[in-house]
Amino acid sequence: MTGLVYKSTGSWYTVRTEEGTFYECRIKGKFRIKGIKSTNPVAVGDIVDFDLDETSDTTTGLIHNIQERKNYIIRKSVNLSKQVHIIASNIDKVFLLVTINNPPTTTSFIDRFLVTAEAYGIEAILVFNKIDTFDDAMLDEQLYLQYIYSNIGYKCLRVSSTQQKGIDELKAEMKDNVSMFSGHSGVGKSTLINTLQPNLNLKTKEISEQHSQGQHTTTFAEMFDLDFGAKIIDTPGIRGFGIVDMEKEEIGDYFPEFFALKDQCKFNNCLHKEEPHCAVKEALDNDEIAWSRYNSYLQMLEGDEDHYRTDAYADGRNKEEQE
Repeated sequence: MTGLVYKSTGSWYTVRTEEGTFYECRIKGKFRIKGIKSTNPVAVGDIVDFDLDETSDTTTGLIHNIQERKNYIIRKSVNLSKQVHIIASNIDKVFLLVTINNPPTTTSFIDRFLVTAEAYGIEAILVFNKIDTFDDAMLDEQLYLQYIYSNIGYKCLRVSSTQQKGIDELKAEMKDNVSMFSGHSGVGKSTLINTLQPNLNLKTKEISEQHSQGQHTTTFAEMFDLDFGAKIIDTPGIRGFGIVDMEKEEIGDYFPEFFALKDQCKFNNCLHKEEPHCAVKEALDNDEIAWSRYNSYLQMLEGDEDHYRTDAYADGRNKEEQE
């Protein structure tokens, strides 16, 4: 039998067949997926082949094959630095929920996410959430970020669950697709999903004021069918979103505005740092590329995993002037 994985708890997997029947399944033996050192062999969104085991009181399944994935999203395993955790696979669109202050989402975090989505061939859309909470300064900041990312070519939505703003536009983007919402804990993923489909009643928690950070409410990924013709994968909040197996020379290719200028650089292996006649650096000097994007790129180039969660909207020119 063949089915789609709707839920993964690490040892059991809920699989739905084309006929709509759900089975609880386990893995047969150990899976080794070529090129991936993963802590979890089967992910939500996987298409799997399984056999039924009817020897016990309840009918369960035994997964013996994972069909080829068209893409997947990963995060680094907390304890095993060289291993990754596949959050979900076979995704059509990924929506990154961005909040300005509650909790703050840094440009470095946004850019790492977008680079990863580009690398795995998934369309990424930015959802600026909780717009009903904005004061004037927060609105200015949000519109500035929207200006930066819209110019690059990323779709941006402005949404408020409490005021029902932007919900129809979001539904239109999700219809007929398998979507994933992601972002820091506390950005409002579960609340927004409950707004889209109220009967799901996903758990939500208030932001912890002491830490300005959301409490983890989702402990594993799960797919849901929505009544407007969409599927959504609900995921744990991502704290350590990492770029895995990417060569330094490749990173710039996943910044669309850098890649568009690449053939104008003097050297075809230009890293856009100290090289002469670099089209990216020239565009930067002419304010055609955002400094926040370039700073994110440098952090990724240098493998700076420690600071991207706290480094906000640093302007490289001001930095240079201060030094």
